[in-house]
Amino acid sequence: MALSLVLLDPAAVTEVSHRYVPVPRVLTPDGDRLGYAPVPRPYTGARRLTGVLVGHDPVARRDVACGGTVIGSRSRSLVLTAAHCLYHDGRLLRRLAFLPGYDRGRPPLGVWPVVRTWVPARWRSRPYSPELLPYDVGLVGVASGRRPLEAVTGRGLSPMRTARGTELRGLELLGYPAGKGYPGTTMYRCLGDVVEGVSEGPGVMVTRNCHAAAGGSGGPALYGGAVAGVVSSSSPLSDAKGYTVLTRLGGRPFQRMFTRADREMRRKAAG
Repeated sequence: MALSLVLLDPAAVTEVSHRYVPVPRVLTPDGDRLGYAPVPRPYTGARRLTGVLVGHDPVARRDVACGGTVIGSRSRSLVLTAAHCLYHDGRLLRRLAFLPGYDRGRPPLGVWPVVRTWVPARWRSRPYSPELLPYDVGLVGVASGRRPLEAVTGRGLSPMRTARGTELRGLELLGYPAGKGYPGTTMYRCLGDVVEGVSEGPGVMVTRNCHAAAGGSGGPALYGGAVAGVVSSSSPLSDAKGYTVLTRLGGRPFQRMFTRADREMRRKAAG
């Protein structure tokens, strides 16, 4: 399957009026033209674990925002997001912080400064290309006071390590889309079925039921109480039958990164 993609710029304000998922493909109850609907309040369960990851690009002199979610770990301090939400235009963002359960401009569970970041090595060392999409996943370690993140948010989500070629039905994508019709401060959801997108490396998952807007990057794709992937990219704005690409959590690159991140955050807490 050939993919024509655009990376979801977390800082962009996106025009969405000519971009839609055909009505028969919208699975989300009350889903809009992109397949999304607001998440009912109060946020509970996995939605309470999901929030906004904010940062600052010192070169472009602008703030950026992505999605992220608490992933279960022994350190109890890790957040899952997309790699391009941490390295913007090849630069590591500054002043990163995670705001779980973020809602209408309020961080009810606090602001958690990022103290460490991890992305696959190839994401740091190569210019962006579609070949990097199977590796568009990142982790951040956060710390605020003496309590670990999961002591405040509740237990993080378990990673679902799907293999290349796995098809899943009824995933739930969570995020904070921005642009026309979207405030960027409210959580939205989209239900989608996914199929394999590319055969190289770990592969990627593609849903044609959801067309993620800017700001949706890094949000989780949930399946059966676990997180199967993160929102990475979408088809171009001109595509009238839009789709979204998800980076899965399968393969050794993610497993090695997760193990290293958890070990380093446990050492940091012990020290």
